[in-house]
Amino acid sequence: MSAISSDLHSSLGLSGAAAGADRKNGALGQADFLRLMTEQLKHQDPLNPMENSAFLGQLAQFSTVQGLQDLNGTVNGFAEAMNTDQILRGATLVGREVLVPSARLALGEDGGASGLVAAPGPGTVTFEVRDANGQTVREFAATATAAGEVPFAWDGTDAGGQRLPAGQYAISARYTGADGSGGSLETYVRGRVESVSVGSDGLYLDLQGLGTAPIGYVLRVV
Repeated sequence: MSAISSDLHSSLGLSGAAAGADRKNGALGQADFLRLMTEQLKHQDPLNPMENSAFLGQLAQFSTVQGLQDLNGTVNGFAEAMNTDQILRGATLVGREVLVPSARLALGEDGGASGLVAAPGPGTVTFEVRDANGQTVREFAATATAAGEVPFAWDGTDAGGQRLPAGQYAISARYTGADGSGGSLETYVRGRVESVSVGSDGLYLDLQGLGTAPIGYVLRVV
């Protein structure tokens, strides 16, 4: 069995305790501060002793620093708890289907692909599906009766009704309003979550046939 490298532990934040211990050993504590004040009293000029206000100021500064350190530890503990909670929530998505922004469709050996767009108003949304070579293999349209979501579904066949090979296909959507206005729309594609990966900046969902997407990209769990 191969050993897990220390770099992997570091990337997962598992070496934080040891690093914190090193920092703690190298930092000044309350006892060190009091010892410094005692030495300061021993070596002060008896003809020009330090005023009480100066000592009180030093004590106040130390209390402030100590309070900030305690607050920092509390915030770090809260952040770690949030990360753990996020991982648990991401794990519950495995096997579920989600809607994410994507300009690609994943076509399996059977079935089709689906998703939705957000239309700005009543009109027609025309969808274009292209293969890996950029060739258009299918066009279809959906009607938007009002502003809002417009679902779409592709059965995986070309314009002649022939089943296309499994793989990735590009999809684009163009809106044409009742007043003649138009423009391209972002497509949201339905994909199945196969696993969840932990990245340096959060969780990523591994979607079947589509690749990875940050968990924050999920529009809806379906």
